[in-house]
Amino acid sequence: MTLMAELKPRHFRWLVADQVATITLDNPARKNPLTFDSYAELRDAFRGLAAAEDIRAVVIVGAEGNFCSGGDVRDIIGPLTQMDTRGLMRFTRMTGDLVKAIRGCPQPVLAAVDGICVGAGAAIAMACDLRYGTSGARVGFLFTRVGLAGCDMGACAMLPRIIGFGRAAELLYTGRMMAGGEAERVGFFNRLIPPETLLAETQSAARDLVGGPTFAHMMTKVMLNQAWDMSLEAAIEAEAQAQAICMHTNDFRRAYQAFIDKRPPDFAGN
Repeated sequence: MTLMAELKPRHFRWLVADQVATITLDNPARKNPLTFDSYAELRDAFRGLAAAEDIRAVVIVGAEGNFCSGGDVRDIIGPLTQMDTRGLMRFTRMTGDLVKAIRGCPQPVLAAVDGICVGAGAAIAMACDLRYGTSGARVGFLFTRVGLAGCDMGACAMLPRIIGFGRAAELLYTGRMMAGGEAERVGFFNRLIPPETLLAETQSAARDLVGGPTFAHMMTKVMLNQAWDMSLEAAIEAEAQAQAICMHTNDFRRAYQAFIDKRPPDFAGN
């Protein structure tokens, strides 16, 4: 399907080039916060990517020097204080559904993080497969600062797996900010990039993935997700089955022939 290439969202910018979709959170005057509508639209966009054959990698970035300031204080936080439990549960499940949609789409998702990346913005970056940041980035899971638990949008499940239990526990209990250098050192960022080239280099990394065996990338993401709930024995068996499936692909044969011919492989994603 190619419908995603024509997506015209109302609450973020959307650009598709070279089979890479770039999502830009675009309210720079308020550091690109999320609203009820943008949460839902992002969730639906990532769900739609499951059937988008024309898109093989996704980049998320914020406009004008900040990634995302989390839930909008005026448009979300205020109304939440007036909701009953049923309404609050609808909202918290929707925010979790966005994370599940990012993890569930078959394409690798890369975050380009500069400036403020806090609250739900930090959770979105956390949910991505790869995260590139700048030395000026500031990452914070600020939920306890507003009287909420750190267990928001999967943070208690995912963050310890990325940076380790002790570091994650400290960030989630205290809500303190983590500078870009620390975020790279503990493994939240895969690497630091100068802000002036952050988006271009992240898109380049996405294009490198597009040029690789994209069916195999999808299988890697599936296994990364499933392994969290498996014993080591079950994970090894599941990976054996996944790898056998990949060995049936033309990309596997193309790579073998390219090795014989002493040239780079030309992957096609099948």
